[in-house]
Amino acid sequence: MGVSDYTDIIYKVEKTTAIVTINRPEVYNAFRGRTVEELIHAFRAAWSDKSIRAVILTGAGNKAFCSGGDVKQRAATGDYGPTTSGLFEIDALHSLIRDIPKPVIAAVNGLAVGGGHVLHVVCDITIAAEHARFAQAGPRVGSFDAGFGSTYLARVVGEKRAREIWFFCRQYDAQTALEWGLVNAVVKEDELLNEAKKWAQEIAEKSPTAIRFLKHSFNTDTEHQAGLANMSTAALELFLQTPEGQEGANAFIEKRAPDFNR
Repeated sequence: MGVSDYTDIIYKVEKTTAIVTINRPEVYNAFRGRTVEELIHAFRAAWSDKSIRAVILTGAGNKAFCSGGDVKQRAATGDYGPTTSGLFEIDALHSLIRDIPKPVIAAVNGLAVGGGHVLHVVCDITIAAEHARFAQAGPRVGSFDAGFGSTYLARVVGEKRAREIWFFCRQYDAQTALEWGLVNAVVKEDELLNEAKKWAQEIAEKSPTAIRFLKHSFNTDTEHQAGLANMSTAALELFLQTPEGQEGANAFIEKRAPDFNR
């Protein structure tokens, strides 16, 4: 696979910054198996390019950063679609965002929901547009992330708020996210990408070796959560085959309230 083969994302380099854009605005930048595969390839490309000092992750359009896994795909096929490896490698993507020895800046340009919320959480820095909204959706659609999406989130915002985010699936505005420490800065919509580039440029002026060791050091305290993520994904694969798991996706597609009491 090469950059020219991408269908779900856009990858470009500006000076010392790689900009990775999820390019599925018609489905609020939801990811399928191929999207994840392309994101992994792009982050590895940024890792191997010695001229790259920071990576910006964002979404196409102004409605969504990422709305998580493609529930329509899941409802239609029972999985997130075909991939070259035959695997849905979302855990590998999360670990890669953490492991790449260059800061990753999430530029949240709209909704960051479900798996899209997890993506921004595992990034090193989050800059949000004023109209951005943040939420988890798993329990509403019959899904969950018991790995970085919950355990690391609790390190970011605290146990009480992390539990609130997951148990109630409420949406939070950018200002609330800032007050909670969920994002680093909030800017006007039309300033978002330029602001992210400014932060990336500031990083480029620092010692890359120092930044690399610092990132690894920050990760050390929560590295065990990768094991929880693997266990969570294995459990989720089983859960999605149950009537309860299928009910969440079916209700979403049918635009009705799910009935989990059955």
